Amino acid sequence: MVRGQTQADSRLDPAHLPDGFADVAALDEFLSRPSQSLVDDLDRLDGDLLILGVGGKMGPSLARLAKRAAPHKRVVGVARFSEIGLRQNLEAWGVETVACDLLDRAAIERLEKLPNVLFLAGRKFGSVGHEPLTWAMNVHVPALVAETFRHARIVAFSTACVYPFADVLHQGPAETTPPAPPTGEYANSCVGRERMFQYFSETLGTPGCLIRLSYAIDLRYGVLHDIARRIVDGEPVSVSMGHVNVIWQGDANAMALRALLHCQTPSRPLNVTGPEVASVRAIATAMGRRLDRPVRFEGKESSHAWLAQAAEAFRLFGYPVVPLPRMIDWVADWVAQGRISLNKPTHFEVRDGTY
Repeated sequence: MVRGQTQADSRLDPAHLPDGFADVAALDEFLSRPSQSLVDDLDRLDGDLLILGVGGKMGPSLARLAKRAAPHKRVVGVARFSEIGLRQNLEAWGVETVACDLLDRAAIERLEKLPNVLFLAGRKFGSVGHEPLTWAMNVHVPALVAETFRHARIVAFSTACVYPFADVLHQGPAETTPPAPPTGEYANSCVGRERMFQYFSETLGTPGCLIRLSYAIDLRYGVLHDIARRIVDGEPVSVSMGHVNVIWQGDANAMALRALLHCQTPSRPLNVTGPEVASVRAIATAMGRRLDRPVRFEGKESSHAWLAQAAEAFRLFGYPVVPLPRMIDWVADWVAQGRISLNKPTHFEVRDGTY
């Protein structure tokens, strides 16, 4: 059960956030708890939902959130389902599942043509030495999907890594800033992903939205988890990328789902992240206090970092429900209790784009 509440409510209440989470089940329940705004938006949305790449870090919670917010709609999750138990969990939550290799054009064409598509597939880590596969997943697959689902609305996840580094004294690039990643095949392939969706959106008339996400936070992984783990393990925290944007994963998922009502032709970019340009040193210091552990640092802050400002998302959807201090509290408690980690570091400190 979620600590600090007598029972789990069916709606997200910003005024009554929990003190912490007793286990994975409580965390997953809270991550998938819809706000009334999301319920209302999905009620206005015509048709069912197809989630491509549902097997990633964000996919399961997004699918469950969609189903809880719109129980009258079909939510279909597509992945290879290599993770044991994932398919069964999704189906237990009411999400239909279809196994599919998205590199297989014929398999994509066999998928049911639902009117609302969320594209979460992509490749980042392990790109070095496998650059052709990274480009195939991040550019070729989006082209196949965009062409196949030409009659759908498509919300595709992208990344703030498409932007150039920004001055940390400012709020980061808005959507009007042209993509210009400073380095690395991964970031450049992400520009390619966007260009494929934009090209087919423009030529086929497919409305779309490109979610330029900057660091979703779950308690089992993410920038805050990485920092907390380093502190607990007695390792130094790198400040080479000295500033970051973060957002609670539940807030990011809700914004992505609500973006289905704001798709445009050609596909529009939309930054999705938290409001702060957050200092890594300040986060680590606060985390150390909560963990009652000393904090060591390595590296030196730069005046520029990968950032984005999400004023347009806040205009459309309001501010995120979960603030940064609460996320720090939750992550510190989770890590201090020795609870499960996905062991998937973000490598947020990497500045040369090598993953």
